[in-house]
Amino acid sequence: MSLISRTFRLVIDYSLLLVAGTVVALVWANLDHDSYETVAHALEFVVNDIGMAFFFALAAKEVFESTLPGGALSSPRESAVPILAAIGGMAVPAGMYLAFVHGYGLPELARGWAVPCATDIAFSYLVARIAFPPGSPAIPFLLLLAIVDDALGLVLLATFYPQSAISLGWFIGPVALAMAMSWMLRRGRVRSFWPYVLLAGTCSWIGFHQGGIHPALALVPIVPFMPHRMMDVGIYEPSEEHGADTLSQFEHWWKVPVQVVLGVFGFANAGVHLAAIGAGTLIVLVSLVVGKPIGIAGFTWLAERCGFRRAHGLSWADVVVLGIVAGIGFTVALFFAVAAFPQGELLDQARMGALLSFIAAPLALLLARMRRLVPARAPRPASAEE
Repeated sequence: MSLISRTFRLVIDYSLLLVAGTVVALVWANLDHDSYETVAHALEFVVNDIGMAFFFALAAKEVFESTLPGGALSSPRESAVPILAAIGGMAVPAGMYLAFVHGYGLPELARGWAVPCATDIAFSYLVARIAFPPGSPAIPFLLLLAIVDDALGLVLLATFYPQSAISLGWFIGPVALAMAMSWMLRRGRVRSFWPYVLLAGTCSWIGFHQGGIHPALALVPIVPFMPHRMMDVGIYEPSEEHGADTLSQFEHWWKVPVQVVLGVFGFANAGVHLAAIGAGTLIVLVSLVVGKPIGIAGFTWLAERCGFRRAHGLSWADVVVLGIVAGIGFTVALFFAVAAFPQGELLDQARMGALLSFIAAPLALLLARMRRLVPARAPRPASAEE
C-alpha cells in the first residue's frame, strides 16, 4: 500500500475530515466571525438537511442489520444489558441536564435536554480500541450500546425537534408512497441502490421536509427495503462493506462521501466564538462526561438485579471506562444542538459543550491505564445449574 493510500485510509478511518472541519471553523470564527457566519450559513441547508441524510442512513443500516440473525440485537436476552445501559446512558444525562437547568433557573436552556443523550459511535469506537485490549468484551458492549443510542436518538430527533409545525398529512402521504416504491423495487429485484435513493429517497425527503420532521432522517425508512444479507457479520467488520448485497454496496459507495459531508458539517456547525462558553456549555459537558457513565453503570447494575448478566470478562471498572468513552457526544450532539436552538448565544453554548466532550477521551484512557495496574474482577460465568 502506497503512502498516499495509507494516508487516505487514515483520514477516512479516523474521521479526520470532521476534526479538520471543526478546527478550521473554530479558528475562522474566532478570527473573523462575520465572514465565517456568511459562509457557514450558505452551507447549512445543503449539509444539515441533505448531506446528513446519508450519515443517518448509514447509522440506520447498522441498527437494522443488528436485528438480523447473528446481530447484536437478535437475541433479547444477550442484548438486554447493553440495551438497558444505553437507555440509562440517555435518561440520566437528560435528567441531570434538566436538573441543572431547573436548579440554576435557566428555563431558556431546557429545550436542549437531548443534546447530552448523544454518543458519537465512530469516535467512541476508536477510543475504545485504544483503551481496551483486543478481544475485550467491552468493545462489542460499547458498539451495541452506541447502536441503541443511535436508534433512540433518531426517535428523539423526529419526535421532539420538528423543524416546523408537524403536518401529518404531508408527512404520511409521501413517506408511505416512498416505502411502497421501495417495496416494489425490492419485489422487482432491483439490485442498484440508486433507484432507492433517488426515487424513494427523494419522495421520503419531501415528506419529512414538508411534514415538519427533520429531513436528515428521510432515508431511515428506506434502508430496510434495500436487498441485504440474511445475517449480520458485525459492525466495522472488513468483510461487511465489500458484500455483494445492495445495502452493503450502498455503505461501501457512501462511506467516503459521508466523511466529506461530516467535514463540511463540522465546518458549518462548529464555528463557535470561544467567548461563548457559558452555563449551557458546562451543563452539556457535565451531563455528558459525568451523566453518561453514571447512567450506563447504574442501569447495568439494574439489569443484573433483574436477572441478566454482563458478558463474561467485563468488569465493573470496564463498565465505568466505556461509560466515559460513551460521553463523547461530538457529531450527534452537535446535530441535536443545532436542531434544538436557533442561531444565537444558547446554540453557541450548547455547541461548545458538545465539542468539549472530547475531554472524555483522555479521561477514559487515563482510567483504562490505571485499570491495567489493578487485578481484574470480572463476573463469573453462569453455572450449569443456572
